[in-house]
Amino acid sequence: MLTEAPPSRPPYAPRHRARPSIRGSRYWPRLLLTLTALTCATRAPSFTRPLWNPDEGYLAVQARILAHGGTLYETVVDRKPPLVPWLYEAVFALFGSDSLTPVRVCAVAAHVVTAAFLASLARGRWGDRAGVTAGVLYVVLSIGLNPEDTQAATFEVFMLPWTAAAMWCADRRRWVLCGIAIAGAFLAKQTGGAVLVPALWMLWRAGRPRTGLLRCTLGVFAPIAAAALATNPTGFLFWTVTGSGAYASITGSELHVLLRGLTNAAILSFACAGVLPPIARVLRIARTGCADLWLWLASSSVAVATGFHFFGHYYLQLLPPLALLATLALHVLPREHLRRSLLATACCGTLFLTWGLLAPRTELTHAQRVAATVREHTSPDDRVLIWGMHPETYWLSHRTPASRFLTAGLLTNYSGGRDGGKVGERYGVPGGWPTFRAELRGRPPAVIVDDSRGEGYGPGRVGSLRRILGGYREVGRVDGAVVYERAHAGRGRM
Repeated sequence: MLTEAPPSRPPYAPRHRARPSIRGSRYWPRLLLTLTALTCATRAPSFTRPLWNPDEGYLAVQARILAHGGTLYETVVDRKPPLVPWLYEAVFALFGSDSLTPVRVCAVAAHVVTAAFLASLARGRWGDRAGVTAGVLYVVLSIGLNPEDTQAATFEVFMLPWTAAAMWCADRRRWVLCGIAIAGAFLAKQTGGAVLVPALWMLWRAGRPRTGLLRCTLGVFAPIAAAALATNPTGFLFWTVTGSGAYASITGSELHVLLRGLTNAAILSFACAGVLPPIARVLRIARTGCADLWLWLASSSVAVATGFHFFGHYYLQLLPPLALLATLALHVLPREHLRRSLLATACCGTLFLTWGLLAPRTELTHAQRVAATVREHTSPDDRVLIWGMHPETYWLSHRTPASRFLTAGLLTNYSGGRDGGKVGERYGVPGGWPTFRAELRGRPPAVIVDDSRGEGYGPGRVGSLRRILGGYREVGRVDGAVVYERAHAGRGRM
């Protein structure tokens, strides 16, 4: 009969520090070295190609524009908060903008920090072995999706250390720091703010909720207000909160979105094959405690579903609470479950690592070919317009975008395969098209590349784009992308 082994410390009991031992003094150096080595090994594919997905390309182009005097939410726009673009900008300022390798090193560091916070949480609740288990499980599970989602240095990667830090601070009742960490998670990606739910529950359980709430609230709002003031408060509010209503709709793409969500859930479930059975088994035990972890997982699940897009990298937000719940389960269950779980997780991790090393580069190759063609038809001072969903082409070609809108998705609401009824000019961001036309009238691009390749946002369905192309002539095609050069300044209506 399965019985529950009592945890070494109830989740909200007062913390009693044991006397340090020689072994304890070596615990963190050894664990951090192990986690760093394991993270570097599992992230080896990250360094094998210049780009992994369009999000990296978007961030790289944003950082270049900001480095040359641009302003976020004005001269370049995105639906994301500013923290990660600022990180890219800072890294480019130190190491140059020709390679994302330094940013990838930062991503490795972010995963190590996340694993360390999880290890500290688990160690404080269930002992030394649990700390090691939590850290190792997180690192291996964090590659358990399509490599384009796990090996890229994107928003979720830099959001996760903040969410783990928020839970760590809440566990220690450091409410101001907890609020700052929640703000950091939100400023990396809006859905990072979901960690507020378990943090508030922990605050309530800790007692003296009024004082703690005031401190946490101050910690949350002060950094967010500072970020808004450092950019453009009106633009910050619009682009991060209020301006994405049409983007969050699935009208016309229900089946596509459902299939994507189920596919990515299945991939992650396979990666977690070693830990889901222990978690499910422990669910049958009446008193496992740690409701904060279940709230963390539940709020993260809601965050993944927010926007109804279900991209693979969204699912990374589930991994920290899953790693801790798995650690709890393996602490409660007999020790043979730990060996089996770690072995299964290691085998799945090896498969995903191999996938990352062998993954095809179809879209990257396409973007590189288009970028080479753009370089052939332009000079370094020319501005260009890439009408498509691959902003990395700007970065690869070393050419300045002709517009603040780096993808056609912002102007047509096309995203992730949405090709139903809510794609077109009238579904773009409010005010986007007048601004876009004004930008092109003020400084027409030397080259326009129609990279729609038959998708629903091409010139055939976007009348304003057709009129703009009236002042250009076709000069070539690259893998289905059509390249146009400006013909005569007086032609075409923008």
